[in-house]
Amino acid sequence: MKPYEDFLRAKVQMAKQIGFDITDADIHPILKPHQRQIVRWAVAGGRRAIFCAFGLGKTVIQLEAVRITRARAGGMGLIVIPLGVRQEFIRDASMLGIKIKFVRRIEECDDSEGIYLTNYETVRDGKLDPRLFSVASLDEAACLRGFGGTKTFREFMALFAGDDRRDMSQRIRGREVEYRFVATATPSPNEYIELLAYCAFLGVMDVSQAKTRFFKRNSEKADQLTLMPNREHEFWLWMASWALFVQKPSDLGCSDAGYELPPLDVRWHEVESAQQRVFDSIGQGQMFAQEAIGIVEAAREKRNSLPARLAKLLELRAENPGAHRLLWHDLEDERRELERAIPGLTTVYGAQDTDIREAAVIAFNDGQIQELASKPVLLGSGCNLQRHCHWAIFMGIGFKFADVIQAIHRLQRFLQEHPVRIDFIYTTAERSVRREFERKWQQHKEMTEKMAEIIRKYGLSAAAMAEVLTRKMGVERVEVRGQDYIIANNDCVEETRGMDSNSIGLVLSSIPFAAQYEYSANYADFGGTDGNEHFFQQMDYLTPELLRVLQPGRLAAIHVKDRIVPGGLNGMGFQTVYPFHVDVIQHFQKHGFAYMGMKTIVTDVVRENNQTYRLGWSEQCKDASKMSFGLPEYLLLFRKPPSSTEKSYADVPVVKEKPFSLDVDGNRIPFDRNAPMVTSTGYSRARWQLDAHGFTRSSGDRLLGPEDLEGLSHADIFQLFKRFSLETVYDFEHHVMIGEHLEARGKLPSDFMLLQTQSWHPDVWADITRMRTLNTMQAAKKAEQHICPLPLDIVDRAIAQWSMKGEWVYDPFGGLMTVPYRAIAQGRRGRAAELNPAYFLDGATYCKAAEREMSVPTLFDLEALDQEQEAMA
Repeated sequence: MKPYEDFLRAKVQMAKQIGFDITDADIHPILKPHQRQIVRWAVAGGRRAIFCAFGLGKTVIQLEAVRITRARAGGMGLIVIPLGVRQEFIRDASMLGIKIKFVRRIEECDDSEGIYLTNYETVRDGKLDPRLFSVASLDEAACLRGFGGTKTFREFMALFAGDDRRDMSQRIRGREVEYRFVATATPSPNEYIELLAYCAFLGVMDVSQAKTRFFKRNSEKADQLTLMPNREHEFWLWMASWALFVQKPSDLGCSDAGYELPPLDVRWHEVESAQQRVFDSIGQGQMFAQEAIGIVEAAREKRNSLPARLAKLLELRAENPGAHRLLWHDLEDERRELERAIPGLTTVYGAQDTDIREAAVIAFNDGQIQELASKPVLLGSGCNLQRHCHWAIFMGIGFKFADVIQAIHRLQRFLQEHPVRIDFIYTTAERSVRREFERKWQQHKEMTEKMAEIIRKYGLSAAAMAEVLTRKMGVERVEVRGQDYIIANNDCVEETRGMDSNSIGLVLSSIPFAAQYEYSANYADFGGTDGNEHFFQQMDYLTPELLRVLQPGRLAAIHVKDRIVPGGLNGMGFQTVYPFHVDVIQHFQKHGFAYMGMKTIVTDVVRENNQTYRLGWSEQCKDASKMSFGLPEYLLLFRKPPSSTEKSYADVPVVKEKPFSLDVDGNRIPFDRNAPMVTSTGYSRARWQLDAHGFTRSSGDRLLGPEDLEGLSHADIFQLFKRFSLETVYDFEHHVMIGEHLEARGKLPSDFMLLQTQSWHPDVWADITRMRTLNTMQAAKKAEQHICPLPLDIVDRAIAQWSMKGEWVYDPFGGLMTVPYRAIAQGRRGRAAELNPAYFLDGATYCKAAEREMSVPTLFDLEALDQEQEAMA
């Protein structure tokens, strides 16, 4: 057992240290105590994120960390900065005695051991290859906030991490920047994707692995992450091993003298929404303007309400015409109106030359310019604008929380001598936008406080944090049994090891899809692995045990699905498919199972696109070469070799009785339709044909026309089209025409596929009801739903075909106990293991209900109820 325990213990991960141990003597004496601690921690780690509140000295910390690391590693150092902060770095570097130079091309780097500054645009556009440097730091690394979706993010991941798999004839293939830092004052703890992007850039953990380990993902929407409650503390401990959140010096045990944030006076000004007539997607006019929620709606509202918001801004300016002010806006139309209404206003915008923009920022910071207008996304990061200014007016509420909060803290920061006033102008239609912004702001404060509390409690010791997590190893076995079932809250490896050899008639399970999801906080969870290879290493402890407990000659039916690999992770810039089912086949064969084939289960392509965003209609129209297919699920069939190979029968064959008839004397005779008594019980020839790859078709009366669908509900349309599709010769163009007719009338849903392609072939199960799972009952009880529920249809068919009454059917990954629940219903006995205690307890309820033959409603009952209510209405 010890090798397995060692395997689980090795799952406890803290960020590795690849840097250099230094002392205070190695650090410039001008740095304050909290700054020296941060520099020591960052240099020792080698790849670290520095999240320090505004005014704590993030610039000098980066400069000193890069200087020391470069001195020990050799080579050149690079600091990538936003526009407008060049002079601050040059000023602080001069104070530290560090010689730095701003460059835009590698040819300008004239010292092979120097430290250089450049802008993000320079790296993104390929003018400067960062892999020529030994150490690099990203200041205000906003480019990583666009994880997976922006050119800047893809370029930076490829260049810094050496993962560019495209043609790099002009680049250094395979090389990476060894030592990397990121620094920002406002990471967004409420935007987990951003934090995971920092993690990926630093090479701490793969994004998909981190998602699996800590988050409960929305299985119907991509990148909607919810931190698992039982993993929250572990997540922040892990974060603290590579990312340092410091809100004030006392977080590190230092004095807060001189580090008090000035008061923040936030004032909200609501103006009336522009009452323009709005039409929805099917042309219906709306009497009242709706609250703007999405980016498109918010942008439309900003344009429509521009005159009212400008009037309010001018009214606020009139309170103190001579004050130094920042005017923040989001749209180019807003900038042009500000320039028209305020003669002499200095504006900074994207089309300007870089040097002109930076000169304007410097002049404003030096007090030479009274008012400066720009977008938070352009000028909100990095600049210290507090010297002569403590008032900012936002012409609207920005689309992105991080950009707005950054812009606020250009003024509210340590060493600001005045209270800071912030005015937000918004319309009545933007009330929901204001509520969402305030919610994120509050969550941001709470999350940063959690990180600061961890640092105050454990210091900067990753070892102390890891020890806390190691104590979570193991699980205390809990068993619930009835007359026809045994289920255990236990590690499935330990549970299977404790079972008798040759005791199971059928192994039926939906195994974890490698590192796709994590189902519990326990380190025995198979989803909590570092990747595909690591997952199969843990399966190496389970699969031999499954072979041992299975009766000779019997089957293991394993439900799987292939996985999508994001373009940002495969280095290709577009999504690809990991053929997980292929590796599962090879894995089971390696452990002595014989591969017998697979069933293909059709899935809903529309639902899948909502989960992955890789099959989009719009993207198909832009470039069909990016388009792939919806991924089916598979039921893989494996057999344990029987003891005797003479006839290849199982030691205990799965026997099915054929239908029979009775003669006049009551004796059984072969099935005869004309016999005095005919019984249809037993395994029929018709069912055998379907199980044995036969085809079945029934005739239809006529083609289905669009007029047949008028006035029908989605459920009726689905059933009618299914029957039509299976009863007539398939016509692809006719299929498309029906869908287009429904779309024109607003009847084609966007969240599921109404007109699914049907199949007659038994190896393709197109009629699996995707939502007919035990999650239906979970939702009704408002209980925790399973991440990947196993459809009942798959389980029912497998149990009926490959087991006999009274036999044990075993699922090592029991989940909500779908397999034992359905096994009991079909006269078998069910057995399962489940690590998640919440799933286990709910599953125990279902097994008990099945054994008592209680009526548990299914989705079909709910559909029938809906149709009955519609009929009554």
